[in-house]
Amino acid sequence: MIEGLSHITFIVRDLDRMTAFLAAVFDADQVYDSGDATFSLSRERFFRIAGVWVAVMEGDPLPEPTYNHVAFKIPESEFDAYEARARGCGVEVRAARPRVAGEGRSLYFHDHDNHLFELHTGTLDERLAAYAQAKPTP
Repeated sequence: MIEGLSHITFIVRDLDRMTAFLAAVFDADQVYDSGDATFSLSRERFFRIAGVWVAVMEGDPLPEPTYNHVAFKIPESEFDAYEARARGCGVEVRAARPRVAGEGRSLYFHDHDNHLFELHTGTLDERLAAYAQAKPTP
């Protein structure tokens, strides 16, 4: 039986740069740094972001950006502040995709290693209700 999400792992070229990025945008709390004593495939660091275990490992990053992403929930009232945080890290914030009224707002941005992050203000129940009321685009 699946008990829930265990962790998310990102492969990054520069652990220090990713550490600064996660702290600046997500208020990530670093809880582990392997240093030179690697127990896994490479040097790694562990973080907690809103109770989620996020691991970053040193290696070759994604060759190009994709739409595969991880999304964290944020309050609507803090959307603009989080956008400023992301832009302050020097990463490009993507244009938002067209939205159905009521599904919440999303902020998309890639880190320096082509991982796409989303900060979203809505919930699954809100999105399902919005989609039920809307007409799909042909």
